[in-house]
Amino acid sequence: MDAGSGPVRGSSGQHGASVVDVLVVGAGPTGLLLAGDLAESGVNVTLVERRDHESNLSRAFSIHARTMEELDARGLADALLALGSPVQALHPFGRISIDFSGLRTRFPFLLIVPQWQVERLLLRRAEEAGATIVRGTRVTGIRQDPGGVDVETKHPDGATATLRARYLVGTDGASSTVRQSLGMPFPGKSAIRSVMLADVLLERAPDEAFNFASNQHGFTFFAPFGDGWYRVIAWDRQQQQLPDDAPVTMEEVRDITRRTIGDDLGMHDARWVSRFHSDERQVPRYRQGRVFLSGDAAHVHSPAGGMGMNTGMQDAANLGWKLAAVVHGWADDELLDSYHTERHPVARRVLHVSHALLTAVITGSPAVRALRTSLAAIAHRLRVIEPRASRSISGIGITYPAPRGSHPLAGRRVPDLRLAGEPARLYEALRQGTFVLVGRDTAAVAAPWEGRVVTASPAAGLRPTLLVRPDGYAAWAAKDPDPDEVRETLTRWLGEVVGQIP
Repeated sequence: MDAGSGPVRGSSGQHGASVVDVLVVGAGPTGLLLAGDLAESGVNVTLVERRDHESNLSRAFSIHARTMEELDARGLADALLALGSPVQALHPFGRISIDFSGLRTRFPFLLIVPQWQVERLLLRRAEEAGATIVRGTRVTGIRQDPGGVDVETKHPDGATATLRARYLVGTDGASSTVRQSLGMPFPGKSAIRSVMLADVLLERAPDEAFNFASNQHGFTFFAPFGDGWYRVIAWDRQQQQLPDDAPVTMEEVRDITRRTIGDDLGMHDARWVSRFHSDERQVPRYRQGRVFLSGDAAHVHSPAGGMGMNTGMQDAANLGWKLAAVVHGWADDELLDSYHTERHPVARRVLHVSHALLTAVITGSPAVRALRTSLAAIAHRLRVIEPRASRSISGIGITYPAPRGSHPLAGRRVPDLRLAGEPARLYEALRQGTFVLVGRDTAAVAAPWEGRVVTASPAAGLRPTLLVRPDGYAAWAAKDPDPDEVRETLTRWLGEVVGQIP
């Protein structure tokens, strides 16, 4: 076990600072989901945010199916559904349709919902679970030692303080202070520059909920917020070298919209306009000692496909239960290394997919665009790209490595199985934040691990016995295992307990 195992609450560090189990830096969706998970698991967690208020403006606005499943496992999906607008397919170019309607999930769509709505929902959950939220506090540096991490902070009035934590997670965005304090490289390149954002009202609604058009002039993309406002993302090839601080005028946005869509839809009354560039970068390691990086602090990519916020929230879902297990002494510190092993390849694939989508959209060569359209038509007829693309972009197709010789289900996402009795669904059972053991007559065997695992029986049909992780992936599976095999598996994943052999 890690020398620091076991919760440390209300104690003091070497500099007299109060010690918390986990300190999270950054109150975006990634940090808020992580803080909520940790607090609900009984971990003493503090979240530090440099902003002193919530924002109702945001760049991200799409939640994919796998993220919706993770939110369902936290009892949040239905509330988010009430705030958003489902879209069943994307049409990025040509005749290719990235159709989510055929996915085997309760959420076969992309949900359009602004980031600030997601943050508000996650913030309320984290606060109700007991997480401490500290706003208006900027992290200026970190120092770690074998026992924990000292975090230097500064308040708007100039006052400074040192916070002490056993573990630190940087979810503080692309310009992460935590990452910079670690001296961690962030290799990559700029993917596209001078992209314009505007939140506007329209006199005429677009033909589709997600309206996208691109040609030799650039591209324009519309997404509804559901309250009458629309987000416009536009890129003018003639203006691609302008810096981020160059002013944006409504006439610029109207002009490129007319040249790509053929109609500016009568846009007016912009409440927010800005210009940004999009990088493609990823850190080489997600863990350095007692410090972890998640979300945009660990990886950034183009907005194509709308995968950024989703990837970060799924980082948090992966890391949270592992930190809780180590803090509570149920698992060895080595479990935390699997966070990098599992999540780094996922973000690398997101980088590749978003880059391919963006490249296909912004290409200016008429010959290449004509070839792209022809290939898209062929792929559409043969159905060779669309199903794979929808599983990849939605996150439903994500799998994690499993030990050699494992059951084929190990490491795979577990769908929302029907269960006998209450709760009636697997993702309702996951709302307790524990592992779920799905099988016949397993309750007695699992009883010594009460509080770490709940048991359930499948509603019908012969299925292998499954141990489902708190993030909804199969830790282990076996066909007709004997009680000793189940005990050995529970010990391996949930740690030793007194009296574990009935």
